[in-house]
Amino acid sequence: MQIVSQLLFLVALAAAVYYFSRRAMGIRRNILLGRDITLNDQPALRWKNLLLLAFGQKKMFRNPLVAVLHFFVYAGFIIINLEILEIVIDGLAGTHRIFAPVLGPVYGVLIGCFEILAVLVAVSCAIFLVRRNILKLRRFISKDLDGWPRSDANCILITEIVLMLLFLTMNTADGILQSRGVPHYPVADPFWITQHFAGLFNGLSDSALVAVERTAWWLHILGVLAFLNYLPWSKHLHIILAFPNAYYTRLKPKGKMDNMPEIQQEVLYAMQPELAANAAPADTPPKFGAKDVQDLTWKNLLDAFACTECGRCSAACPATQTGKALSPRLIMMKTRDRAEEVGRLNGEAGDKTLLRDYITEEELRACTSCNACVEECPVSINPLDIILQMRRHLIMEESSAPQEWNMMFSNIENNMAPWKFSPDDRDAWINS
Repeated sequence: MQIVSQLLFLVALAAAVYYFSRRAMGIRRNILLGRDITLNDQPALRWKNLLLLAFGQKKMFRNPLVAVLHFFVYAGFIIINLEILEIVIDGLAGTHRIFAPVLGPVYGVLIGCFEILAVLVAVSCAIFLVRRNILKLRRFISKDLDGWPRSDANCILITEIVLMLLFLTMNTADGILQSRGVPHYPVADPFWITQHFAGLFNGLSDSALVAVERTAWWLHILGVLAFLNYLPWSKHLHIILAFPNAYYTRLKPKGKMDNMPEIQQEVLYAMQPELAANAAPADTPPKFGAKDVQDLTWKNLLDAFACTECGRCSAACPATQTGKALSPRLIMMKTRDRAEEVGRLNGEAGDKTLLRDYITEEELRACTSCNACVEECPVSINPLDIILQMRRHLIMEESSAPQEWNMMFSNIENNMAPWKFSPDDRDAWINS
């Protein structure tokens, strides 16, 4: 019977790892649909960003209470899952709490800390559920989240609560079996939290307790493996991608826009025509801006897949708050959806594009370029960069801009200022 249990565990583990790896490769493929960009300068500063923004969750602490609750969930996810190592070894080897005899009293301290974290995770997730579904904070009831995104968040929180309760149930039954000296249950120091709930199961026989402990054990590990494969399909993917996204974050000042070398070169040739005669012709005409995901950079697409859908960007966006069509959160979600679609088509665009089929001109033109969304994002996502690249395509490839913009462009070109006045007449108001 033990051999059957080990084989079943091996099959479940292998299937989970296989499907997770397959999905991870698909996400990597989708991110690499974007054009190449080099982001390996200033490594020391990049590692600092990774430690502060991803590990330390620096931006979350602008709201200390929410930050602490989020940290409990984050720490629980990372630390409690260290016990998964023991569960995997036990499942494959047919042992039970293999580290208990090796670590001695330290083992009881570790499990006690895990139990405290499990309680904190469950309580934090319950509070987050209340915030989303009872208090209904504005950014959580936005139409951006209509449909699956709203259900996804609730599903994740409920799953984490269930996994923590299974972990605590398993430990409660295990502690009683240890105290009764049941074979196969090595004795460890009393577990800090679950020892106080032993009364719930004390009336059960040894066989019933073993059934409770084994059922909770199996449901816990199968739940973890299922969650592992749900993770890449959900907004919780940021647990993994927040780290590379923080490392590769833009290091330039937030207000600085990237110029196109080809345009700068043309301006130079216009001002110094003699240089154009000796210039080598370009191999291919440059593409201005972005119309589809292949025109964006891989960092833009990494941003899209790292998005937490928390809505802090849209909550800070003046365009969103004044009722405009723009929502930075939705820009990232639509970019990710389009990348997924192109990935399923093996890199082919099909009959759709990111511009207009997913993101409208109205959304793009509502942006004030204020960088509030970039400043607020806890994992250093940059919706503005996508918006600017798509607006660049509209104006430079399609000559599509509101009349007010065209007037401004014409004035800048002719008068070197947005106003329709000759530079010589700019100070004429002094004499009026």
